[in-house]
Amino acid sequence: MPAHSALKPIALTQGDPAGIGPDISLVAWTKREELGLSPFLFIGDPAVLKLRARDLGLTVAFKESTPEVAVDDFVTHFPVLPISAGIDVVAGTPHKATAAGTIQAIETAVRLCFEGKVRALVTNPIAKSVLYEAGFGFPGHTEFLAALSEKATGQAVMPVMMLAGEKLRAVPVTIHIPLSAVPKTLTEELIIKTCRIIHSDMRDKFGLESPRLAVAGLNPHAGEGGALGHEDDDVIAPALAALRAEGIDAFGPLPADTMFHDDARRRYDVAVCMYHDQALIPVKALAFDESVNVTLGLPFIRTSPDHGTAFGIAGQGIARENSLIAALKLADQLSSACGQGDA
Repeated sequence: MPAHSALKPIALTQGDPAGIGPDISLVAWTKREELGLSPFLFIGDPAVLKLRARDLGLTVAFKESTPEVAVDDFVTHFPVLPISAGIDVVAGTPHKATAAGTIQAIETAVRLCFEGKVRALVTNPIAKSVLYEAGFGFPGHTEFLAALSEKATGQAVMPVMMLAGEKLRAVPVTIHIPLSAVPKTLTEELIIKTCRIIHSDMRDKFGLESPRLAVAGLNPHAGEGGALGHEDDDVIAPALAALRAEGIDAFGPLPADTMFHDDARRRYDVAVCMYHDQALIPVKALAFDESVNVTLGLPFIRTSPDHGTAFGIAGQGIARENSLIAALKLADQLSSACGQGDA
């Protein structure tokens, strides 16, 4: 196992305690040596972890911990910064009473990021429906992180979701909106702002000196000269021209059906897509279990497994930890490159 004495830990939030977040976190810790994982500090309910370890048949030594000692604790114990789930949690059975603890865990992790006590944030999946029942006022996890960042810095934050795997990085310009709303939501300004953030973070966090952004068209065949829609020529193309004038290598609009084969992917670093499924289908087809959700545009590093809470398999020992491990490794890589890992 690598030496970690000079490192800060990664903050790992519990997510919905009834989901598979505790399961995959526990399994990841048991494989820490063989995988060479950098230390993390789990933020959540120790009681949930202990019951889940029993359900999974795992032998795990737990220790209540803090960022200052978590790196040392991690060698022999699963370090936990305790936050109560609010009720006795049953694996696979979500309850709105856990919402306050889920939110507090996220708030705590973000605060630790801004205090410089952790090197990055990895979030386990939350159930938005559970949080909505308790009055959660944000569309999702990412928007909540952005709001917390704005509160901490006093500066506006535009988060950008990127799905990253070994074979493909893809960004949807519009995310969780109906397909019918995409054409009227797409604007030159939105495309330009999104690509600027991608360009900046690919340089500053991923270390790419000249990121290449391949931008998909909205319509089949990128509109085919207006025969199949005008958005590609009237909205996307002018946005890309403006970006190139700024020195950003953004090219397109390209027919999406020819962007994702092996030869095409070698020509770019990030695929910029116009809507959710245009980006996520190829990412998940190429690396369903290993892709990672990365939030660009935040003033700290945040990654997450690219899957949901999976209540139906929580506590059964069949949840795959691959995506969480990939998220932890990417958070480690990015924070090391940015100099965030030093104690």
